Amino acid sequence: MSEAYKIHKQDAAYFMTFQVVNWVDIFTRKRYRDIIIENLKYCIANKGLTVYAYVIMSNHIHILASAEGKGLSEVVRSMKSFISKRLIDSIFSEPESRRDWMVDLFKQSAQSHKRNTNYQIWTHENHAVECYSPKFTWQRINYIHENPVRAGIVSLAEHYTFSSAIDYANRTGLIPICILHPHFVSF
Repeated sequence: MSEAYKIHKQDAAYFMTFQVVNWVDIFTRKRYRDIIIENLKYCIANKGLTVYAYVIMSNHIHILASAEGKGLSEVVRSMKSFISKRLIDSIFSEPESRRDWMVDLFKQSAQSHKRNTNYQIWTHENHAVECYSPKFTWQRINYIHENPVRAGIVSLAEHYTFSSAIDYANRTGLIPICILHPHFVSF
């Protein structure tokens, strides 16, 4: 993995992308997006995660976050591992027309990396980039929120349910986030 995309400052805020292997569109199902939301809430309440902005797309997640305590790398590792297990359990236990296809892809991905045992949902890279200035931070927040608009899913960012754009439009979203204000960015 490139040194440029590693989390070097464990207490700093980072823009990250969690990509599903082979760009599998797993998050087209609400129940899989709900697993992400539940885990984000848990990590916020119990692991020191602070989320400033996020969006869950069909095959990736963008998040701008920081963490206290054990540090961001540990929280991200734990979060991705837990979510992977819950997703696999859900694929097997609930009706899923794409089950065989997804399981085969996740199995093949795991076999190509010795870090994995049975299935690999996420790529190993998080593409973590430190939010080093207010200008960069706001560019990333806007990028995150405009993802569903660019994808043609909604015409206004705040209309996409699985995003923090609704919070930035002065309404309440699905998870508690820390709203940053354009003229004052402090982590």
